[in-house]
Amino acid sequence: MKLLLDTHIWLWSLLESGKLGRDIPEALENRNNELFISPITIWETMLLAEKGRIRIDLSPKEWITEALRRSPVKEAKTFTCNCCQKQTDRTSA
Repeated sequence: MKLLLDTHIWLWSLLESGKLGRDIPEALENRNNELFISPITIWETMLLAEKGRIRIDLSPKEWITEALRRSPVKEAKTFTCNCCQKQTDRTSA
């Protein structure tokens, strides 16, 4: 199953796993699941670190790079749906 983790689930899984609900660690550790985070999660993590809302031992950029390297998540790619493109084509004509 493909799972898109929101920011707090990803951060808690790395920093404070005790805050995760009872079923979440099992889903995160299940090798049949494919884990993703949004590019927005990267941005939110940078903001949280810059504001001191999360404590990390590296610069935000270094910490995120290292977290992505050691964590089993992949960064979900952004996309434009066809419906948006069709709407843009109609309004610009």
